Amino acid sequence: MTSAIHRTSLQLRSRVRQGSIRVRSGAGPILTAGIAVSLSYWIAHLLLGHPFPFFAPVCAWICLGFTADRNMRRVAEVGIGVAIGVGLGEAIASFIGAGAIQIGVVLVVSALVARFIDRGALLTTQAGVQSIVIVGLPVMSTGGGGGLGRWTDALVGAAVAFVVAALTPGDPRRLPRRLGGEGLSELARTFEEIAHGMRTGEAADREAALVRGRASEPALDEWQSVTKDALGTAKVTATGRRYRAELTVMGRTAMLGDRTMRTVRVIARRALSLPTGPEVDRLAQLLDDLAKATHLLAENVASGTEPAVAREMLLDVAHEAHPGLLGTGDWQVQSITLILRSAIVDLCETAGATPGEARDALAPM
Repeated sequence: MTSAIHRTSLQLRSRVRQGSIRVRSGAGPILTAGIAVSLSYWIAHLLLGHPFPFFAPVCAWICLGFTADRNMRRVAEVGIGVAIGVGLGEAIASFIGAGAIQIGVVLVVSALVARFIDRGALLTTQAGVQSIVIVGLPVMSTGGGGGLGRWTDALVGAAVAFVVAALTPGDPRRLPRRLGGEGLSELARTFEEIAHGMRTGEAADREAALVRGRASEPALDEWQSVTKDALGTAKVTATGRRYRAELTVMGRTAMLGDRTMRTVRVIARRALSLPTGPEVDRLAQLLDDLAKATHLLAENVASGTEPAVAREMLLDVAHEAHPGLLGTGDWQVQSITLILRSAIVDLCETAGATPGEARDALAPM
């Protein structure tokens, strides 16, 4: 019972920590989107005279979203898609009315027109969605000033979103760096949990290490996903092109970090059945040294600084990872050390070592 409560508490703390990171990273972009939504509604309501300009704020929010990665191409794709969907929906509905068949017709036409205009998936998706909304909702339900009013509302929202995105350029490296630092910190804490469980021999402590490793997976997955999106942004924006090289390296770093955690989870499972003793204590010390180096690497990744010291620390740990020396009389320690060598190589590469340097640093067997 106590073990189950401990695991649940650990998972909850990990989820709360990751959720707090997402809130901090999204607060600024969401506040900006809130201003844009209000501004688009004000323009359509007061300047254009539409009583309830529903589509203006909706379009602005859809275009901007809640992330800081607002490249102009994406915003333009979404804005044009919404305008196409609303415009074609209005035009077709005025001729053939609304109904089940009409919704299918307007979707097909809007999606095909969008595909003709551009290859962007967002443009086609939004064109289809908005055309369905237009045909499915009666004109009076949105209060947009008639059919043409709903289309102009969409244009207002798209224009405001485009201007806001242009005036608030973001650094595409910022969020991947932050998530990378957090992901590697989770990895370091997992090393510490495994080492602690090895020393105490308590089943609850050893299970806690495995639970932490599993709970950390979303943070590392998000790091990879966000880095991939940021690299895509950098490729299509003038301001982001100078960051492409760093983001390419960070994409490989994120992949290596995730691969390391997968290996570490295997180690955590193997450690569940380890006995206590001097050999296990030596292995635990090696894990603590790895944790210290990984914490420093996390700080370097989060700040975007060269991880020279962390790299040297990891290479030093690699020199000590010899199965025969760590587990002279324990085949289980030797087996775990062999698995750990793979994780050490990945971490050394994460810190900037070449594959050859990382492998050569391992204690020869």
